[in-house]
Amino acid sequence: MILIADSGSTKTDWRTIDPRGQVSQARTIGFNPYYQDSAAIATELQTNLLPAVQETVTDVFYYGTGCNSEESCGVVEKAIRTVFPAVKTVEVSSDLLGAARALCGHETGIACILGTGSNACLYDGRDIAQLSGTLGFWLGDEGSGGYLGKTLVTRFLHGQLPQELADKFQKRYPKVDRLTVLDHAYKQPFPNRYFAGFSKFLFDNRSHPVAYQIVYDAFSLFFDTYIRKFSDSEQTPIHFVGSVAFYYSDILRQVANDKGLTVRRILETPIAGLTLYHQDAESLSSET
Repeated sequence: MILIADSGSTKTDWRTIDPRGQVSQARTIGFNPYYQDSAAIATELQTNLLPAVQETVTDVFYYGTGCNSEESCGVVEKAIRTVFPAVKTVEVSSDLLGAARALCGHETGIACILGTGSNACLYDGRDIAQLSGTLGFWLGDEGSGGYLGKTLVTRFLHGQLPQELADKFQKRYPKVDRLTVLDHAYKQPFPNRYFAGFSKFLFDNRSHPVAYQIVYDAFSLFFDTYIRKFSDSEQTPIHFVGSVAFYYSDILRQVANDKGLTVRRILETPIAGLTLYHQDAESLSSET
């Protein structure tokens, strides 16, 4: 039986594919090997995943946050092998490769993540061929929920929003002031999550021309910074996964169209696409 995981820092979606091709699902907390060791991950898997797995697991394909080095991938692999001792193959990869396989399947394309953070890569049908080189929340993440929220809050604190929009913001977030924002930005953990929480205000007010323009400009910057660096970007299909891409898909497609780029598939989460990818891979393997 095949076990597939799409893991973020908050939650992990799991899918199993049994020998008959039947798919079942489960969910655990999210994992990040930079903050959790193998023992902690194994404990969660033992408690909340293993009871949902009815047959012997032979192959595991895990895609997750923080899995971008041999050391970090090793932390997750050790936990999986502890809980599933009969497993033969354990493939631990980055969430970006997971996004690419979910979006592009076995075809070439540009795969992008637009959620709390942002990222992009050129994908060759199996692996990442070229990374975009994102610089993270403080120096990059253009187009992401964190970037949108940071832009909105900064304009509010500088008094750069139209009065009617500023009044709406203040009514919705009465405790947001300069000192509170600075505390969350520089002293509290996960500032990207904090700022991403404000992006929903832009979504709810996207009919206002200023709110719309903030989103439009952020997506424009994402395309100019990360997509244009890939050769033949105008001829290569571009796909997105993530809550920001999904809920702002109309604006995202408009920006791409204005730049002569083609956006095709937009998914909120990658787990369904990953299941199809590995089902197809299993079928091809059986045929050969």
